[in-house]
Amino acid sequence: MLKGVYTAIVTPFKKDGSLDEDALRRLVDIQVQAGVSGIVPCGTTGESPTLTHEEHDRVIKITCEQAKGTLDIIAGTGSNSTEEAIRMTKNAKEAGANYSLQVVPYYNKPTQRGLYEHFSKIAEVADIPIIIYNIQGRTGVNLDTATLTELANIDSIVGVKEASGSIQQMMDVIKAVPRDFSVLSGDDNLTMPLMAMGGHGVISVASNIIPEKMVEFVEFGLMEDYVSMRKMYYKLHDLFKKLFIETNPIPIKKLLSMKGLIESVYRLPLCEPSEDSVRILRELADKYGLV
Repeated sequence: MLKGVYTAIVTPFKKDGSLDEDALRRLVDIQVQAGVSGIVPCGTTGESPTLTHEEHDRVIKITCEQAKGTLDIIAGTGSNSTEEAIRMTKNAKEAGANYSLQVVPYYNKPTQRGLYEHFSKIAEVADIPIIIYNIQGRTGVNLDTATLTELANIDSIVGVKEASGSIQQMMDVIKAVPRDFSVLSGDDNLTMPLMAMGGHGVISVASNIIPEKMVEFVEFGLMEDYVSMRKMYYKLHDLFKKLFIETNPIPIKKLLSMKGLIESVYRLPLCEPSEDSVRILRELADKYGLV
């Protein structure tokens, strides 16, 4: 069962826009040393929509190689094409990934039956444990709790990244799914309420920059020490909020570049943050001692 902090790692690029493999390896090393439970390459935070198929496979392979089996790798291999998702998922398994993160298909707006058939087909063919990623704000479609519960009966579908933004839906999901089904927050800011309701951790953006603190924060939740978790939450709240002053992963990549870990390079249509956002992020870096 998946429990703890899983870092949705950024994809670093060189100034010429190409993949920065050395920087990626350094970022993986930092996560391993911090003691996170796992790394999630090629998610939204990893700018997966603008990676070529070859780069996508390469990022997953590098992450697996550099982690050397010390933690779980949950490879983002979802697509709005079922056959493409199957291809990427098979490649991720061959590269050494332990799990696949499968986002709800975006743009083509499938029905609930279409969603069931999409995920069940991948589970049938890909031969790797699957985490479903439900984020209506990016996909345009919500995976209903009834559909997720039906999918949870498939042996190889073992968890969900819950990013609906609805605490009521989180409660319904945790109540409905089997006890050994992992429910992970897809939002750092909602990790505490999700864990207080019986969830198991977070796929985190913030842990790119504060991995040790996120491990400590989530450990309080796993120990059901919600007094300590709440105190830490209010200390981290400003960071959680301002990491989304512009579209993710723009703010987290800018902070990592301020720290000297990556170049401040994005792929269009993502771009450099505004001057006001940079000022806010510098103040944030000073407040939390990030640089």
